[in-house]
Amino acid sequence: MDDIRHNLPVLLLHNMNPEWAPEDRRESEQDVATLGNALKELGHPIEVVAVEDGRLADRLSAFDPRDYIVFNWCEELPGVPHSEPEVAAVMERLGFVFTGSSYDVLALSYDKPREKRLLDEALLPTPPWHVFDAPEVGRWNIFPAIVKAAHEHCSIGISPESVVTSPAELENRVAFVLETHKQPALVEEFINGREFQDAVWGNGRISVLPAAEIDYCGLTDIRDRLFTHEAKYFPGSRLYERIDLRVPAELDPTAWAELEQIALATYRATGCRDYGRIDIRYLNGVFYVIDVNPNPDINPLTSITYAAAEVGYSYGEMGSRIVNLAAARHPVFRRSNTSA
Repeated sequence: MDDIRHNLPVLLLHNMNPEWAPEDRRESEQDVATLGNALKELGHPIEVVAVEDGRLADRLSAFDPRDYIVFNWCEELPGVPHSEPEVAAVMERLGFVFTGSSYDVLALSYDKPREKRLLDEALLPTPPWHVFDAPEVGRWNIFPAIVKAAHEHCSIGISPESVVTSPAELENRVAFVLETHKQPALVEEFINGREFQDAVWGNGRISVLPAAEIDYCGLTDIRDRLFTHEAKYFPGSRLYERIDLRVPAELDPTAWAELEQIALATYRATGCRDYGRIDIRYLNGVFYVIDVNPNPDINPLTSITYAAAEVGYSYGEMGSRIVNLAAARHPVFRRSNTSA
């Protein structure tokens, strides 16, 4: 994108759950302040809006959609399960232009079976899979396998026990998901190989940032080779401390080009907008798409932030580019010559 504008007014929208522990609230406030200050230092006028309950429309009623671009850093409506897509739906109804993907794309990310069907239809490589509504697993005979809740996100429900190596383990884990999460279980072949996070951004003209690798080299137990919720969000936990993030990943040029092409094709096929992250595993010369995240975290310690820095973007410049991508959809701030 050429001609980045740093004067675009931003409404920085984030969730702040009153039930969070004090340290979690402080961490969230610090992350929001870091992004807000980084954008402000570049020249963006900033208004910060914290969403603390399900009444998002009321919270936004004080703002005119024509006056702002919303930076959507709201991962839920507090107290409303699986409500990340609803945040986008509310803003769409109210006429706000916001960064990131639409309601439809965010809803797709919570429907893993539909996402898998879309990948299959697009002929994109993804592990063999099946959905189970009951503990009986029939003729499934691909092991190791991984069992996921079919309608969760952010690795919720994923733990070392999710990896199974026999029909008996599979039946037990499927039963666990059905009972605990009250939803079907998605079973996939577990690809016990290298794992990459590919950040993609743009609209129309899109590009891939340098790939990050989730490095499991120090872990020999197959059940530990997972980027679980604990490994992502709990400093001091065993897997958080044992798993490394390497940016950029080391790949030969041919493999790198293939990885980029699969990430680009997946971004397009799933309808991602502005930016997103494609999670891919590599085994025996094949790259497999294992997840699509159309609203990845962008705090200063995430793979997308490190990847943007590799190509010369400061934290604020990365955020500003995302704002500018959204501006191309804004009735006031868009330019006829804006190319994204």
